[in-house]
Amino acid sequence: MKKDVFLYRTYSDYLREKYGEKVYKLPINLPLTCPNRDGRLGQGGCTFCAEVGTGFENLPNSYTVAQQLESNKKIIRKKYKAKKFIAYFQNFTNTYLPLEDFKKYVQEAVGEDIVEIAISTRPDCIDENYLIFLKEIKDKYAIEISIELGLQTVNYHSLKKINRGHTLAEFIDAVFYIQKYGFEICTHLILNLPWDDEDDVIENAKIISALRIQQVKLHALYLVKGTKMGEMYEKGEFQIIPVETYQKRVVTFLEYLAPNIIVQRLIGRAPEENSVFVNWNRSWWKIRDEIHEMMEKDNSYQGKRANYLGGKALDNSL
Repeated sequence: MKKDVFLYRTYSDYLREKYGEKVYKLPINLPLTCPNRDGRLGQGGCTFCAEVGTGFENLPNSYTVAQQLESNKKIIRKKYKAKKFIAYFQNFTNTYLPLEDFKKYVQEAVGEDIVEIAISTRPDCIDENYLIFLKEIKDKYAIEISIELGLQTVNYHSLKKINRGHTLAEFIDAVFYIQKYGFEICTHLILNLPWDDEDDVIENAKIISALRIQQVKLHALYLVKGTKMGEMYEKGEFQIIPVETYQKRVVTFLEYLAPNIIVQRLIGRAPEENSVFVNWNRSWWKIRDEIHEMMEKDNSYQGKRANYLGGKALDNSL
């Protein structure tokens, strides 16, 4: 990507601007689950989710938070000379922990070189008591707090099909509660769910923008053997769109996304072993680079079509 060409607001640039240097995320894996896995809301979790959740590269959850952070710091420091880090509670639903356990784990992540604590969770597991505690941590230690909310799609029919256990309403409610405490929000979206089309992609961008969410993280669907969706795919019950269509969806999403929103990534990395579909058997960075090339060729950029907020949508109809 040419440095003098603006395509979208990258997460790495945002962190460098905010903290004065490059900052690295350190994943933390806790012994926990989700309410749609343990029977409280449902069984089996999201139909695409593996038994290990999303933390396939994480250290075992038998390690303490301090051990996981220190182990990852050693690797990153040696490789990149890193000095500042984000403690990222990544896997499953971290605010589904009992409150006292949650407090203990978060407290353990506080350190001089930890500039931010990121908490990954579900919209229906946002409890104000947890937010009050996080605000206390932020104020006491002058450390930033961000919340990563898994949504995947604004299409509530698709949410039901993938067994999310919540709808769009719970997501909107969670956003309002989190914003009350001043924490930045990163929303996770999958742009190639089998039941979503381009209209859903556009509506994803519009709702994220209308809610004034600060960050977004895009994924391409990957399917693990033994999951319900993996089995459905192997039986031919649905097809996955071609990679070129996914790339076009990413471009469309960015064009409708408000230009101030930070884009953490355009496509995720996933393990090929024990999987039935991963990124069209291509490297994630190659898919990303081709998206950049597509945007440059078409003079596309983030926010190009984000002219629907603040009463502007009416102007577009003239």
